[in-house]
Amino acid sequence: MSELEQDHALLLETVREGGALALSYFHDGVKHWDKGHDDPVSEADHAVDDLLRRKLLEGRPNYGWLSEETEDDPKRMDCRDIWIVDPIDGTRAFIQQRAEFTVCAALVRNGRPVAGAVYNPAKEEFYDAVLGGGARLNGEPIQVSAAPDFEGARLLTGRNLFKNAGPLHEPANVTIHMVNSIAYRMCLVAEGRYDACISLAGKSDWDIAAAELILSEAGGVNTNSHGQDFAYNLPDPRHKSVISAGPALHAHVLQFLETIDRPPGARW
Repeated sequence: MSELEQDHALLLETVREGGALALSYFHDGVKHWDKGHDDPVSEADHAVDDLLRRKLLEGRPNYGWLSEETEDDPKRMDCRDIWIVDPIDGTRAFIQQRAEFTVCAALVRNGRPVAGAVYNPAKEEFYDAVLGGGARLNGEPIQVSAAPDFEGARLLTGRNLFKNAGPLHEPANVTIHMVNSIAYRMCLVAEGRYDACISLAGKSDWDIAAAELILSEAGGVNTNSHGQDFAYNLPDPRHKSVISAGPALHAHVLQFLETIDRPPGARW
């Protein structure tokens, strides 16, 4: 096995264990608190974070580490390889016992994801990808949809998306839905269950790195709302927005966003 194949295998094994641990907290209720304004965290977030960090760094002690639930160490930026982790993406849904949370981990090399896994253990949906090797759901290959525009499209976004659209831009037949985990949304688009994920709210490396690779390997395109690619393991891990879709619809979304103003306080 190549080094990347070994890293991928370690990643899959560890994320599965993290998902099983998260699920052990899920059904019985979990202690939780706010770590900031409207930013919940639970004891399960910390338990899963500890497991992922121990397993991944024991296996690769020279790799860097960046996680939502671990204090940032600037030394990570000196590393070619870094694990980027969200122990529970969708903590609010997890606390409310809604099956819309995921355990996410990516291996990022020179600023780009090369292996990733996103696991929703409550639904037993395990997404993974390795650079150049395609994307899978529970071991089966997945591919984004070929939807060319909004007509008839299934979107994961906020319901205010078309609020400020003029009559020439508002579609007559579109389905809008939302789930809490941005990584899960991106993976649902990767498998073609939905056609696009549109989020104009800020995200961080740990929210999207694994899912971006999965969607890209499924034939999709990921950028921010200005069409800019993502780079990871920078001093500031934040990103302003996320647009994920098949190539044709992605281009259509970017064109549409140029015609509207973002509603004040939007959280998509």
